[in-house]
Amino acid sequence: MRIKRLGKDTDSVKVMQKLGVDKLGIKIMAKKAEILLFYIADMHVGAANILKQDALSVGADLAIPNGTITCAFKRVDALLIGTKKHIEILAKKELAQPYGLRELARELRKYLGPKEYEPKIMGIINATNDSFYPGSRFSPEEAVAAVERMIKQGADIIDIGGMSTRPGSEEIGEEEELERVRPIIDTLAPLQLGVKLSIDTYRPKVARYALERGFCILNDITGLENDEMAKIAAQFGASVVIMHKKGDPKTMQQNPFYEDVVAEVSQFFKERIEKAKSFGIEDIILDPGIGFGKRLEDNLQLLKDLVEFRKFGYEILVGASRKSMIDKIIPTPVEERLPGTLALHQLALENGASILRCHDVAAHRQMIEVYKAYKRI
Repeated sequence: MRIKRLGKDTDSVKVMQKLGVDKLGIKIMAKKAEILLFYIADMHVGAANILKQDALSVGADLAIPNGTITCAFKRVDALLIGTKKHIEILAKKELAQPYGLRELARELRKYLGPKEYEPKIMGIINATNDSFYPGSRFSPEEAVAAVERMIKQGADIIDIGGMSTRPGSEEIGEEEELERVRPIIDTLAPLQLGVKLSIDTYRPKVARYALERGFCILNDITGLENDEMAKIAAQFGASVVIMHKKGDPKTMQQNPFYEDVVAEVSQFFKERIEKAKSFGIEDIILDPGIGFGKRLEDNLQLLKDLVEFRKFGYEILVGASRKSMIDKIIPTPVEERLPGTLALHQLALENGASILRCHDVAAHRQMIEVYKAYKRI
């Protein structure tokens, strides 16, 4: 008899299939193979004591502060630990409990069955002369050739923007932005490219012009702040990228601060999803806005906890390509930040992202194919 420990990323379903376990058995046991952690903040102490006992009764556990059992505090934070099966049973059990546990149960259920998405690459085309990475700046003539090159390299989406929103950038007029992207849009519109086209703008006139000519994704860094953008997206049945940012591009990196960046971004998504739906928008993509009004630690925390946003049921987009967070970790000029970009984007895939917005399509296609091969084992 021999024994070996399997890696933490081992797919238990594939192992059981290889063993010849019957399908029902696999379905039952797979839920017991994955440990889930939930940080629960500001919980009524009565709820914490009930949840602790109920968790233990189903084989899970709840880590709580000293003094909780004697009700030394009115409200506490806690860490819920259990397998997917434990959480399923516990969520059902808490539906009959007081002190807000019914609402907690409903929230827990949102995390149990998120849809899986195939990884996709969104290639960046900037019709600007001041984007932070010179390699992404294209004239109208160069842009079309760059789009064709990215498609050959494996891009699934092409994102075209006419105004830089890098930290410290100056806002330009709506007409100037439109004039920058108009020739690219006009050239691409009649072509059968085989990929989705995205317009990176928060200006109604620019959005309408692109969507009228076959673009199908509206990438709005303000997260539909402008009602007119929501109306236009709904009118054309466009997918909408709802991105979180704090402040405006010119000042957003001047001492941003969060008590809990993941909680704040999650609440923002909740509110903007509700707004999008109120206008009739159903096809939504969520972008936590890496580098948009965030410190290094905020960006890293968002990447680590991306799975939190899967509860909404939508694809998650991450764009850390060549951004200054890499330079803050290890001083590196923007031209040499591809290795750091690939590391961050692989972590994003592992933690729940499915769309990577990047400058270097070929390198990302290679990384994704290697990643997928690893996950198939």
